[in-house]
This record gives sequence, structure tokens and C-alpha cells, in this order.
Amino acid sequence: MNLSTDHLAVRTTCAYCGVGCGVQATPKADGTIAIVGDKLHPANKGRLCVKGSALGETVGLEGRLLYPQLRDADGLRRVSWDAALDKVADGWRAIIAEHGPDAVALYVSGQLLTEDYYVANKLMKGYVGSANIDTNSRLCMSSAVAGYKRAFGEDLVPLCYDDLELADMVVLVGSNTAWCHPILFQRILKAKESRPEMKIVVIDPRRTATCELADLHLPVKAGTDVWLFNGLLSYLARIGAVDPAFVGHHTNGLDAALETANIDCSDPAAVAKICRIELPVLMEFYESFAATRKTITAFSMGVNQSSAGTDKVNAIINCHLIGGRIGKPGMGPFSITGQPNAMGGREVGGLANMLAAHMDLDRADHREVVQTFWDSPAIAAKPGLKAVDLFQAIEAGKVKAVWVIATNPMVSMPDADQVRRALEKCELVVATDIMQNTDTNAYADVLLPALGWGEKDGTVTNSERRVSRQRAFLPAPGEALPDWKILSLFAQRMGFGGFDFCGAQGVFDEHARLSGFRNAIGDVPRAFDMSGLAGLNQREYDELEPTQWPVRRTASGELQVEARLFKDNVFAHADGKARFIATATRAPANAICEDFPLTLNTGRVRDQWHTMTRTGKSATLADHIAESFVDIHPQDALLHGVREGELARVSSAWGAMVARVQHGGGIPRGSVFIPIHWSGQTSSDARVGALVNPVVDPVSGEPEFKHTPVRIEQFRVNWHGFILSRTEMSLDSVAHWTRIQGREFARYELAGRNTIKDFGGWARELLGVADLDADWLEYEDRTAGVYRAVHVVNDRIEQCIFLSPRQDMPSRAWLASLFVKQELSEIDRVGLLVGMPVEKGADTGPTVCSCFGVGRNTICSAIIEKDLKTVPEVTACLKAGGNCGSCVPEIKKILVQTRVEAEEERL
Repeated sequence: MNLSTDHLAVRTTCAYCGVGCGVQATPKADGTIAIVGDKLHPANKGRLCVKGSALGETVGLEGRLLYPQLRDADGLRRVSWDAALDKVADGWRAIIAEHGPDAVALYVSGQLLTEDYYVANKLMKGYVGSANIDTNSRLCMSSAVAGYKRAFGEDLVPLCYDDLELADMVVLVGSNTAWCHPILFQRILKAKESRPEMKIVVIDPRRTATCELADLHLPVKAGTDVWLFNGLLSYLARIGAVDPAFVGHHTNGLDAALETANIDCSDPAAVAKICRIELPVLMEFYESFAATRKTITAFSMGVNQSSAGTDKVNAIINCHLIGGRIGKPGMGPFSITGQPNAMGGREVGGLANMLAAHMDLDRADHREVVQTFWDSPAIAAKPGLKAVDLFQAIEAGKVKAVWVIATNPMVSMPDADQVRRALEKCELVVATDIMQNTDTNAYADVLLPALGWGEKDGTVTNSERRVSRQRAFLPAPGEALPDWKILSLFAQRMGFGGFDFCGAQGVFDEHARLSGFRNAIGDVPRAFDMSGLAGLNQREYDELEPTQWPVRRTASGELQVEARLFKDNVFAHADGKARFIATATRAPANAICEDFPLTLNTGRVRDQWHTMTRTGKSATLADHIAESFVDIHPQDALLHGVREGELARVSSAWGAMVARVQHGGGIPRGSVFIPIHWSGQTSSDARVGALVNPVVDPVSGEPEFKHTPVRIEQFRVNWHGFILSRTEMSLDSVAHWTRIQGREFARYELAGRNTIKDFGGWARELLGVADLDADWLEYEDRTAGVYRAVHVVNDRIEQCIFLSPRQDMPSRAWLASLFVKQELSEIDRVGLLVGMPVEKGADTGPTVCSCFGVGRNTICSAIIEKDLKTVPEVTACLKAGGNCGSCVPEIKKILVQTRVEAEEERL
């Protein structure tokens, strides 16, 4: 970017989680992007987590897909947009003509803007005439959708973020909020600081960072949530913690729900045993819930991603309905969404079993409303294939063409190797993406370049139903186009009218108008109504402030917004009443066995996002957790013959992967945890999706990501090592590798099974240093099997490689600091040869606070030297923990450990 002066800040929205934080992005004259939180945005009020703060590091064009491409026998070749779209349209037309509309499909993403999602849904359901459009949001929140619909009659999240600060108790279920939704967690903690009596309860099999700051942790056995909440429902009924007027006048189904709950959950001691928690801990939770009317139960992936996910959601909702704890400030069941626009996708019918504007595919009157509004030639008459079923149908040859948009199913789907088989067999695979190389794009016949965050324009909706603008502040690179435009051009080539949108504003206007079109159909109007935002002109759309729906206009033209739903106790079922749902207990679909004796749980880490196509570009975000890992209890590690710090192979009935063993201290016996982020682009063999159980919830279709039977065994290697290099490396000859983005270099963690006879020759060949006169520093201890070499160009470090049969090698943080220097000093060269920094304080240690780049060694030294005793004192001294706060639990642990170790040394 060539700019002579800094531009004014552009208000936009973060591209990551469903919190939907406001961002101010300012392109600078030097081509960088300054990112700060938007103080006027009600979601975050100026705060950003480390991922949001590092957004400016992810907008470079390195690795971008910039031009349409077609694959032929010789590989990919660049073509025009006309040629690429003609190829797709010709293929779809031929397949539909021969096999019908259900032989084609779209697989889309919560990364899309609502305008993109709307056009995709309109195209498939109203013009192609098939509901074969599903989304990666199926993998994270479809159980919440199904649970809300069963209970309330519509997919309605009844609360707003302000309620988290008004509650007297917040129960976080299956949510490592401190890491996955840190801005919300900070809002909760801030409220607790002002009201210390406020209680935070965490229900999670793992002891996560969130638990470190909670008042009570229930480490339930994975898969036992329905027992826990059925037991709570039974307890509340038994002690009379019931709102009889609310239940009698505004609900149906309590008797049946209680009858089911009482079958095996009426005895708290039995529930405690099944959930594997201590009875006093269980009773403290039950008694606190009963005594605290203003309670919010916030739940996330740990609830949703289950073969019983919908029942878990309804078991939670039941406990709020019985006491009338809904529709009022500071109380209710709150689904915390994973993706930035999962909610927007729900609004436009992005799931295969939904229609736009919260209308239902299985209702003829709803289908007629949508088709009439669209004036479309067809309307899908039955639900389409959900994500797992879709890729199984592709492999079976029932779906002949799939168009993947803004997602990477080869990494993110369960049984990911089945997805690979499906894409290999598919007649026509189209991928729209911002990145050239992804695991999925390797199987695409047509690659189409899309605009990315910072380049595209539209809206997203966050977890509290708040619609925010995402505004462009960067020019479109290459020939990339917005997704809604790509789909519209394709629709026109298919001969479909109704896609002549002049811009994102036109798409948004149609979406808003549809939400209010014949909305009084039936006895109860749909709660989803954005008709108050219909008719915005371009300027009004450009200036749209964050707004929650429902949003209507009064007779005088004023906007009328509802922050909370159900204030009048009227729900979206035809009779206006909410439903208790009987939730029978059942164990996870696949139980552990002799061959697979451990239970795999998957999830996120603090500083990464999805399959790392964006966050993997940021050096700031790479520092905290550099490699995939398998967290296992020390006793289980001993039993299965694996050791902390070493590599292990984890296998299931569906696949296998390799990760480094760690003892995080929060995993129960019998379980392992592996993060979801690593792909074939960032590691040789760390796609955890290949292991994951593909069984799904029978109601929602959401897969069981939290309970896969696995085994673990040693991954034996002869040596370990790492490379830091300014040039990209090809490491196909190495048994295991992980790539980590650094500042001005890439870092590779290595492990090999080969025997290296000539260290110097092998290292030179691997690094591509053929010049025997190159400035090459090396040290070798053949007896110990230790080798290190540094390639210097013009007194500046170009590459370095370190090898050892052991894990304990030099600090990567220290070596990374040398790559920033324009010239190595003599003392630097000495340190490189001896394998450690000579100067005191040069090694800051592993990153703890990514926001300010503060390492563990720096924190430990400050604690000792300045006698720091509290997290605020550490923050005042080093800034660590002073931004998003997601590192505060880790700092708290370091304080305890460092002071204990210091005391032990003193004694």
C-alpha cells in the first residue's frame, strides 16, 4: 500500500468470535494497519483481545488467492472471471439437468457477511430449488438453534451482554470463556470486582483458565450435562423453587420433563456419582442456583458439540423456565456463539433445514411467503443435507458438485479423511477463498478469489443479536470480489433473475424487507424482524450504528429496538407459550473400549482461530502456543508409555495424528485434549479432525467433537530440532514438523526418525546452502548427538538449525530476537556457538502476555526482584494482563509457582 499520509480510522467489526467487538482500523503511511478497540461499540467498549489487536498483522497479501484459476492435467492455471464462472455454471447446469437440483450443494461459513449468506441461500433454495446449503456453523451452534426452537418456537437468544453484568450468578457451561470469548469474560470479572458477592460457576471437564478466576468449578465427566441439569430441574421442583404463575400461564410440558428427569436424576448423590463430582460441590451449585434468581447460564461448544447437544441445551433452558428466569434483566439461558457471523447466517436461513428470516422449510405457508417475496421459480420443499451427511453423500456419488466458500472442511470437519475421499471423488469441486493454499483448496477444480476482512463491506450479527457494520479500509487485491458478487454473477450465468444487486446495501435492504414481509402470518409474529432497517439509502447504510433486533419503526418513524426478548412472557409457538422439553439421559454414542481407552476432547487455544489461515500469519499470535499438543493426566501418560515434552501418536477408529505431550494440570484421568487449529499447511500430521467421531446429534446434526474414543502411544524419533529461516522451507523428508510464523522469519519445530551421519552436509542441504564459502558458524558434539549451525549473510542472521536427541534446546525467544538485528555482534556469535545467550536478560522466555509481548522469564524475574505479590502489581510493572486479560489466569499461576520456588530455595 502506497499512502503518503495516514488515513482516518475506519470503524468496523472484528473478524473472529461471536462477541462481535468494534474495531477502529487506520491504514498508516508505511503500509501497516493500526488497530484499536472502538470505544463507542457496545459489545467491547474499546477493549480487544489479543487476536483482535493483532488483526493488522493478518491483512498482508502473502499467500493470498488473487486470481481465478482452473485445474487441468498440468495443475492450476490463471483464467478470467468469465472463463471460471462459465466453467462452474456449465458444470452445474449439466449436473442438474441429468441428476436434479439435489445433486449440487454449497458448503459455506460463519466467516461470511450476512449479505453473502443471504445471496447464497436465495440462490440455492429459491432458484436452484434445493436446500443443499449448509455451513461450518453446523459444527458449533446448531444444537443451540435446535434447542431454542424447541423451547421458544424460534431461534431466539433472549439476553444481551449487559445482562452478564447485571446477574448475581453467571454459570459458564462448556465454555473456556477466558480464552475463547475474553472480552465477555473481562466484562463479567469487572462486574464481580464492583460486586464481590457475584458468583461465577464453571462447569467443564477440564480445569481451564476460566476456572482459575471462578468461585466454583464442577469438573463433570464428559457427556453428563443432561444428568447434571435434569438433577437441577428435579431439585428445583422438589424444594419449591418454582414460579407457578409463569409455569401455569406461559409454558407447557413441565410434567413430562419432570417425569423424565426423575427417572435417574432425582437423587443428587446418584447424579454426583454419574457426573464424577463431589456431592458437596454439586449441592453448592444446586443451592446457589435455587437461591439466586438473577442467574445466567451461558453455554458454548462444550454443550453444543455433542451427540446429545440439543438435549443438553433444553435441559439448561428447562431450569430457567421452571423459575420464570427469562425475559428479565440479569437472567436466562445464553448461547455464546463461536463465529463472527454465525447469528447472521441463522437470520438468512444458512442452515440446510431453515428458510430465510427465521421461516421453516417444513411449513408450506412459510415456503409460500419466501417464494412470493423472491418471485423465484422454485422453493426447496424439504431440508437439505447437513454437513456430515453432505460429505458422505458426495463420497457416495449422490452429490456431484460442491462449492465450498470461506471454510476449510478438510481440517475442521469430523472424520476429515472422509472429506478428503469425498472431494477426490466429486465431479466438480469449487472453492471460494482468500488463501491460495489450504488443505481443501488442494482438491478444487476451480479456485475463486474473494475479498477478505478489511476489504469487504457488509454486516455481521453477534451473540446478542446485534447487527454491526463491517467496513472496508483496504483496496480489493488482484481480481478478488465480494462473495455476494461472485454468487450473483454465477446466478446470472445460470439464467436466474433477482440477482442484479448494485452493492451490499441493496442485499441488506432486501434481507431487511423480507424479515418484515407478511410477518403477522400465523397467530404469533416472528420475533426476527429487521424491517426498521429497510429502506436505508447508501449513506444511512454506511453510517449504520450497531443495532439489536428486533428493530421496527413506530408510526412516527422512530426506531424501536428490543434488547431482551420475552419481556411480555409471549413466546413464538402458536399458543404463545414456551415448551419444557423432556430430555432423557443417554451416554455418548461411542464408548471407550480396550482398543481406544481414552476420551478425546477438542477445542481452541487462546491466540489462534479455526484452521489458522489468518491467525497463522501473525507472529504475535504464534508466540503463546507454537505447536499442537495432547494434554493428558500424568498417571495416564505413565500408563500408556508417553512422556511430557515428547511426541505421541493419537489414534481413533477414524484416523490418527501426532502432537507433543503436555501435562497442563487441568485434564481428568481417562481424557485427553487436543486443539483444533493445526492443518496440513502448518504441520506435517496434526489435523485432529481426522480423529474426530463423525456421529451427530439426531436433532441438530451437530457432530460429537467432545467425546471420541482414542488411544495414545509413543511416536519414536531419533532426534529433535528446530530451524529459524528467512526463507520458506520444504520439509517433506522430515518425519514431523510444525511451522510457526515469526517476525521476519519462519520457525520450524522438527523431529526425525533417520540417522544423520554427516550433520554439516545434511544441514546445508536441508537449508539450501550450497556455497561452501558461505558465512557458516557450526558446533558439533558427535558423542552427545548435538549440532547447531548458523548461516549469516552480510553480518545478518539468515538461518539457524539446532539438533539434539533431547528436547531441551536453546530458547527460541532469544534466537528470534537476533533476527530483528541488522547486524550480529561478536557476543551474539559467541552465544550462537555455545547455544545460549551470553547477556543477562536476553532470554525473555515463552510468551505469556501476547498483547504486550511479555515472556515468562521476564515475569518471574520481576516477581523476585520487585517482590510482586498480585496480578495488578505485575500489570503495573510490566503491562502484562493489562489489555484483554486472557493471560491473567496464567500470570496468577506464575505468581504462586515463582514465590513457592523462591521460598523453597531460601529454605
